[in-house]
Amino acid sequence: MPNEKTVMTRDDALKQLNRITRERAFGWHVGSDQLIQAGLEALIAGVESPSLAMLAGLLRSEEPEAPTLFDQVLEELGLLFHPPADRRAAKWALAYWVAGQTADGSLDPAVGTHLIWADIAYDLGYPDELEPLVHCAHSLEVWEECWGVSVEELKGEAVEAAKQFLSKGSAGEAGGTTNCSFSPPGLVAR
Repeated sequence: MPNEKTVMTRDDALKQLNRITRERAFGWHVGSDQLIQAGLEALIAGVESPSLAMLAGLLRSEEPEAPTLFDQVLEELGLLFHPPADRRAAKWALAYWVAGQTADGSLDPAVGTHLIWADIAYDLGYPDELEPLVHCAHSLEVWEECWGVSVEELKGEAVEAAKQFLSKGSAGEAGGTTNCSFSPPGLVAR
């Protein structure tokens, strides 16, 4: 029996557009083909925007037009996002966004905590607020089967660390307690 792909709902399509706009705003590469595909999926899901059909119908030879049309669609839908101009504030905004994606299951916990560790915490000087997520990232990165704890348990702890980080509010209010209770050999939890 053939495997049928789940049809994307309108809300799923808007969530995907929102994710892609943030990825692009934070400097991650999103190819024109992905922008066109997201436009097509949104159109099929019932999202309405004057420029959406133009984006979804771009041919391979027209791919260079995709970023401009994608931004136009986002503007029409009220989804256009600009990160803070201040570099540190932008990194904090990215941390909250990645933690949110990790907490809600949109992003694998190992990937989300690694992004926070490698792309955010380093640039911010490893602030205490991000320490629990960095600790979880390190545990997931160096995990070995002999530890007696499963990767799934560590991922669950990473999701909880992300949720606690988000619940703390602004960066200035966040605390630095460790949520990943397991410390791999050679790593002491603070």
